[in-house]
Amino acid sequence: MFTAPESGLPENPSRNGRDAADLLNRGCFCRTVDHAALRRGLESGSGTSYAEIMATRPNLFSDTRVFVLQAHLDFMAELIRAVERIVALPAWRERVLAYAPATARHEPQAAGVFLGYDFHLDAAGPRLIEINTNAGGGLLNTRLLDAQLACCPEAVGRGADRHRVEQDFVAMFRREWRSARGDAPLRRIAIVDETPAEQFLAPEFELFRQLFEAHGIAATVAAPEELAFDGGRLLCNGQVVNLVYNRLTDFALESGSNAALRAAYLADAAVVTPHPRAHALYADKRNLTALSDTAWLQSIGVAEADRRLLLAGVPETREVTPDNAAAFWTTRKRWFFKPEAGFGSKATYRGEKLTRRVFEEIAQGGFIAQALVPPSERRLLVDGVEHRLKLDLRNFVYRDEVQLVSARLYQGQTTNFRTRGGGFAAVFAVGEAGCPSCL
Repeated sequence: MFTAPESGLPENPSRNGRDAADLLNRGCFCRTVDHAALRRGLESGSGTSYAEIMATRPNLFSDTRVFVLQAHLDFMAELIRAVERIVALPAWRERVLAYAPATARHEPQAAGVFLGYDFHLDAAGPRLIEINTNAGGGLLNTRLLDAQLACCPEAVGRGADRHRVEQDFVAMFRREWRSARGDAPLRRIAIVDETPAEQFLAPEFELFRQLFEAHGIAATVAAPEELAFDGGRLLCNGQVVNLVYNRLTDFALESGSNAALRAAYLADAAVVTPHPRAHALYADKRNLTALSDTAWLQSIGVAEADRRLLLAGVPETREVTPDNAAAFWTTRKRWFFKPEAGFGSKATYRGEKLTRRVFEEIAQGGFIAQALVPPSERRLLVDGVEHRLKLDLRNFVYRDEVQLVSARLYQGQTTNFRTRGGGFAAVFAVGEAGCPSCL
């Protein structure tokens, strides 16, 4: 995992270091993915066809990598630790649980796997755009890392080690289980999502099933309708489920199809991870207004060093209400608008692209406005033609530790997997010295 300084802000990276990462992202056109190795990584141990995956998801993986200054990786890790310290405060929990759904008030022992801290890079460094629970793509990105060809070795360090990261993933699920059940054996995991075979990241579900099975844990991929709660046990097609790896986007487990899972969760009959409380504590978009409220953070006792980190790394964020909507319309080009309970860039709008009709819906409430932080770029060749793709960085996090950093490349208003040449990209660190001469 990437490590950060023990305390305080990392030193500002030198101009040379920043230029090295930027020059590589603008001038390195290497195709770094070994598709034969990627095929082996995705097909190993299963009947999943790489050709089928790529035919239905042609923009899942980019052929290039993304270069990030090590100091920026360190800053993101330290900011994440600051957020985790704040989330642990009683005043934080009182504030965010006040507007959370009822299921979030249940407090399980599990912490919640796969938090996703998403960042854009601007001229001043990384800026936290949002936090997600059940962040997807972690295991797909370990296989992508394992399929990287050498590129600009003088300028960059190594990427993360696939096998170490996957060991960390398994250990994370075991720790979730032990937090709730102690030394009892973890026998079966259900990976649950709505119509799982139809999900864009369905290949990852199968990879997780294989990973769990390889470590002696029976696993199955299931829809929530396949679950049943008998008052004491959660069952999937008649078999007892100990732990649910929850990939649902019904974060509060409110829909009727999730009734059995909700009942088992509230009764602590199965370990559910991530869970409604984790989403309420971290991923409700209204929480970003608290993280960017320096005066309130000071009033609840947040340390000055942590406030400085958040001031540097979290864009100003406010709730949109009928009372303040007119001011947001006037200044809309400065803002990016997101639904409070949104996910996957759905119903998100860059202010300068907004129509009056759409803004009138936003003005009714249920949205936050975040100071616009345009994403940085990665240049690459697609069919021999240079393209500029936007990029964001996802930190996969468990209990304040960054397990993996990956990138997503795209064109358009919001992150997507529809851009030719885009998709997940491996992240490689660039040191202070850099070596742009290899370009």
